[in-house]
Amino acid sequence: MYSMTINGEAVTTEDSFEILNPATGEVVGHAPNATKEHLDAAVEAASVAFKSLSAMPIEERQALCVAVAKVINDNAEDLAKLLTLEQGKPLNGLGSRWEIGAAGAWAGHTATLSLPMKTIQDNNEGTVELHRKPLGVVGSITPWNFPILILAWHVVPAICTGNTIIIKPSPYTPLTTLKLVSLLNEVLPKGVLNCISGDDKSVNLGSEMSAHDDIRKIVFTGSTETGKKVMVNSAETMKRLTLEMGGNDAGIVLPDVDAKTIAEGLFWGGFVNNGQTCAAIKRLYVHEDVYDDVCTELVNYTKNVVVGNGMNEESILGPMQNKMQFDKVCRLVEDAKTKGRVLLGGSPGEGLFYPPTIIADLDDSDPLVYEEQFGPALPIIKYSDIDDVIAKANDSQWGLGGSVWARDIQKARDIALRMETGTVWVNKHLALQPDAPFGGVKCSGQGTEFAQEGLEEYTDIQVISY
Repeated sequence: MYSMTINGEAVTTEDSFEILNPATGEVVGHAPNATKEHLDAAVEAASVAFKSLSAMPIEERQALCVAVAKVINDNAEDLAKLLTLEQGKPLNGLGSRWEIGAAGAWAGHTATLSLPMKTIQDNNEGTVELHRKPLGVVGSITPWNFPILILAWHVVPAICTGNTIIIKPSPYTPLTTLKLVSLLNEVLPKGVLNCISGDDKSVNLGSEMSAHDDIRKIVFTGSTETGKKVMVNSAETMKRLTLEMGGNDAGIVLPDVDAKTIAEGLFWGGFVNNGQTCAAIKRLYVHEDVYDDVCTELVNYTKNVVVGNGMNEESILGPMQNKMQFDKVCRLVEDAKTKGRVLLGGSPGEGLFYPPTIIADLDDSDPLVYEEQFGPALPIIKYSDIDDVIAKANDSQWGLGGSVWARDIQKARDIALRMETGTVWVNKHLALQPDAPFGGVKCSGQGTEFAQEGLEEYTDIQVISY
């Protein structure tokens, strides 16, 4: 059985739960089932560690972040293989090796950031300074789709700003997180980074964390419905929140594109991690002048993508991660097949394998278009009027990301500015980078991650005037 980490020590429990390989159904390992007492112990350890970490010079905390990046990079292959076994994503493509490498890169970039004091006024009338101070204990709740990359997004800026952390991974994919946190505790002071796990059945650790009196901030990545519950549970204690939740990203293809040139980018925008990505393209609007060509070239690219067990080096996509999400995709595709034209895929494979599926000729009233499918099924909608399609793209409770595909970059930029999303990419999608802020609007969340703006989310402002 894998161990939790509390105050730098390995902790096991009598009760545990199985983690299954979504490609084979075999047991990968067992994770500890934490109790409320384990959470309290982790919070106590983090509270004690906060006193020394927050007093540490920023250069020393940056050095800790560099050490975190090194641990990730030094153990990359072992972490990638374990991640593939429990999550299902392939080792190759934009799979486990890519995710572990990206986590190391994010940690390394965050280590270069700082929050120096700002002087607002300094004259004969007096001096006014703005200081940013760490919050205290941070609770991190991570999802099953990118557990290690999102760990880096949550944990490293917290450490850099002087906060201590309790991380709770998804019950679907806790093993790689448990292992990595154990490794990181070899280079971090005890109590700075704690990890607890649970199956969310006997004890809902996420709810307990978001209501806990001594946790000052929750950073959460996951579904909108769960994020709303985190927000409600946090209200009594007035926690700071960073919530990155669902999305139904629209891609808009303008009539001046070369269909073959953009096909690969469209594929990865929609099907990265089997579409199990908050900011993936979930609905693709294509102008009628290039509609048939885009459909053809996207199918031509997609049909050559190898789907299989993620441990096979040739696999580019793997199975879906869990049956709940698999069943949702099955339901949405079965409905879409009665209304649209299946260009590729459309029928489930064995176990949790679902082939990349492209369905054309749908409209915004179809569930595959207006729901968040979070899986390998992409609806394509034909349009003729740009104002109309922008209105349709914006007609969603979500506003995480979006993209515009065009040769005329200025026209694409003008359309991007009209889209109600936190990020819009031009001629690419999901091109996240650690030096560019990322966050959603509307029901896609609140707060910002990455870059200087994301670092500031882990602090309170204190103004000193004299």
